[in-house]
Amino acid sequence: MANFFPRWSNLVPFQIAGSVACIALGVAAGFAYYATPKAQRVGYQPDQPIPFDHALHVTQNGIDCRYCHSFVEESGHANVPTADTCWKCHQHVQTENPKLEPLRAAVDESYAGYTGKPIEWVRIHKAPDYVYFDHSAHLNRGISCVSCHGQVDEMRKVWHDKSLSMDFCLECHRAPEKHLRPLEEVYNLKFDAAEYLAAHPELGIKVEAGEDAQLALGKALKEKWSIQPKESCFTCHR
Repeated sequence: MANFFPRWSNLVPFQIAGSVACIALGVAAGFAYYATPKAQRVGYQPDQPIPFDHALHVTQNGIDCRYCHSFVEESGHANVPTADTCWKCHQHVQTENPKLEPLRAAVDESYAGYTGKPIEWVRIHKAPDYVYFDHSAHLNRGISCVSCHGQVDEMRKVWHDKSLSMDFCLECHRAPEKHLRPLEEVYNLKFDAAEYLAAHPELGIKVEAGEDAQLALGKALKEKWSIQPKESCFTCHR
């Protein structure tokens, strides 16, 4: 019987299989690079209208986080400061600095380039719309800014430091003692648990040899405040 197909057609199934495998790998690689929270956000460091230096303002000048992010203890989100907040200081400090022209344009009516338009800060941290997260609930139970945002007080230009993925959140909910601290220390971005316990022997929290001071303190606070973080889907997806 005559052979209706040329010899090279024997390779077609293998070529199809190879193409499908390459496409599948390409889709997986694309998803890993573009679609996961870690790949999309960690390291994101956009330019801002004004190059705000957190290291200068927080570490050197001692400005508390709540001076600029004034709603963070009472609101579900951490607000960015209004131009008026910045102007309270900068109408007297660095008044002629060209980097502050967007600020002067927003609030200084005597400035030739005055527009009255708010400063358009570029948002860095943003949870997906389907995720519920309440800043006030965490801050008022001893979770510091550092746990989610890293050492912002050392950043001359802020970047997205943590993945803030579902796995990241679940790790904290499963072991909150790794992050809990006294409420008065939440905004102390240089907090050291060992130093704190050494300065407060009245708490009666003993750290055994080789034990992590943060864990000892965190476990004590977890028990004191009866903290039982939820791990169900409904916690964040409402």
